[in-house]
Amino acid sequence: MKPKKAFRFLCALGLCCFVNLSNGQDIHFSQFFEAPLLRNPSLAGIFTGDIRVQGVFRDQWNSFTNAYRTGSFNGEYKMPVGKGDDFITTGIQVLFDKAGTVGLTSTHLLPAINYHKSLSSERTSYLSLGFMGGMIRKSIDIAKMTTNNQYNGGGFDPTLPTGEIITSPNFTTWDASVGMSFNSSFGENQANMLFVGAASHHLNRPKNSFYRDPKIELKPKYVFSAGVKFNVDDYTYFTIQADQSIQGTFNETIGGALYSYKLGGDPDNPYYTLHAGAFLRWKDALIPVLKIDVDKLSIAISYDVNVSQLKTASMGRGGFELSVAYIAFLDRDNSSRNKVLCPKF
Repeated sequence: MKPKKAFRFLCALGLCCFVNLSNGQDIHFSQFFEAPLLRNPSLAGIFTGDIRVQGVFRDQWNSFTNAYRTGSFNGEYKMPVGKGDDFITTGIQVLFDKAGTVGLTSTHLLPAINYHKSLSSERTSYLSLGFMGGMIRKSIDIAKMTTNNQYNGGGFDPTLPTGEIITSPNFTTWDASVGMSFNSSFGENQANMLFVGAASHHLNRPKNSFYRDPKIELKPKYVFSAGVKFNVDDYTYFTIQADQSIQGTFNETIGGALYSYKLGGDPDNPYYTLHAGAFLRWKDALIPVLKIDVDKLSIAISYDVNVSQLKTASMGRGGFELSVAYIAFLDRDNSSRNKVLCPKF
């Protein structure tokens, strides 16, 4: 085997081992703040507007092997309830992931609902309880599978049986999550915002085996989130966000900040808002982020600079992410635009 091919083979082998050891981990994004329902279903509706549509695409580790391509799409619709300051948000989370030579594909379709209970008539202050649940579909391409049984003294022989007993290359399971969050304004003129939240995912321990082994299931995942947005002056502000995720023996900490600057127009209605900053996934990746808001549309790009034990094999390369978000008010009598007190961040 030539040195270059040997290097790629060892990298791919190392990646496969890594994926195998971490098979209890969920899909995640470096721009976690652009996929709020994946963090916590009670974060649905925590924005300034009536509707929000977001998409995130991630391309990871394809510099040295056929690894991960992941996409997330979520849509939310927020509306006042009754004559008070309460709100309700309905939404949906769609997730797609494809990984590895055998094309392990996961598709998630998860409707969500979130109720925001007002805690104050003097300032924006809400306690939110959200639920999300739906279908997960997983599949592989058995024709592209290779196993140890197909290697003999002369090398790899694709005509040999794989030795694996997989009755079907796909299966469907069901998933459920619940979360609670608190968000509030604070400071001079109540211009600053904060939120804290906790969520429990995989409440029903979804089955997770192509062998139909009932003992193999997705482990519960607990996510603790926090964020604060505070103004420096009328045209600049900081946004700090962090998540702590625990799933079995897997533990992930990610956090960071964006500095934002409004350009043109008045500060309440700027032509553009530029955001720049960085996040850190502890012991894994440093993530610089650039983002721009133009009217109702936001676009952000980020790149993982690998600082984990895989940095030698990956040559420091990690994952590229692109996100697009659209947030708007609707022309209706009960629009949250007309509500002084409403969930926002």
